[in-house]
Amino acid sequence: MAPFQNNPIGVIDSGVGGISVLKCIRAHLPHENLIYVADSKFAPYGEKTSEEITRRVLTVFDFLNKQEVKSVVVACNTATAASIQTVREKFDYPIIGMEPAVKPASLMSKNKIVGVLATSGTLLSAKFSALLEHHGNDIHFITQPCFGLVELVEQGDTESPELITLLKKYIDPLLKEEIDTLVLGCTHYSFLKKTIKKLMPEYIKIVDTGDAVSNYLKLVLVEKNMLNQNAKPGTTDFWTNSLDQNADKVISKLWGDNSKSFNFKGLWF
Repeated sequence: MAPFQNNPIGVIDSGVGGISVLKCIRAHLPHENLIYVADSKFAPYGEKTSEEITRRVLTVFDFLNKQEVKSVVVACNTATAASIQTVREKFDYPIIGMEPAVKPASLMSKNKIVGVLATSGTLLSAKFSALLEHHGNDIHFITQPCFGLVELVEQGDTESPELITLLKKYIDPLLKEEIDTLVLGCTHYSFLKKTIKKLMPEYIKIVDTGDAVSNYLKLVLVEKNMLNQNAKPGTTDFWTNSLDQNADKVISKLWGDNSKSFNFKGLWF
């Protein structure tokens, strides 16, 4: 079992947004070897069909299987909604998905009015509709598709005037509805949290899912006796198919100084 325990964990996203989840995983599982794959050439997923997204996700899984991963986190709400059932049926190792933090937001809201920022792909998915229906008995959810935000974060933009103008366009209608809680329904948006806070009253709570997912991943690995037993810090490898010559700089900016083991591998196909 020991060699398998030392195998890496894969983390995938349509681009760099899932790095927000990767940072939480690194904090909770410091000894695990992590492989992050950004499918940036085909981002954003939010404007693609479920069939197109599933084909991309399967392509990334094929790459990760060659790296002999022991588990994969699909760190993308849209990819989870479109393809999580397919990959779970196809592969027998633990696969952890993402979903907007509707449940914790519904518990946190005092006035029962919750805003949700997400991609159109997430908001139109059957999985998200079922999530709202399950937790929406006494909650008024106001959903807002956010075209263009993913593309800006992919460029490493988290606070430009253009970005702020776009955020205001999406947030102002939610404020008029008097929300007291805001769900960040895309992993890319986690990098905009500081900027979003400046555009809203202090009393509004912001909820995303990175910590919850990393905690659940750790629980699954413990239950299945799959934790890496090495005492030394784990490695973190980044792969991308981005055509942007500054891709490594964008990844470095978003990753920050989380680990001394930061290996930018470049193109993965």
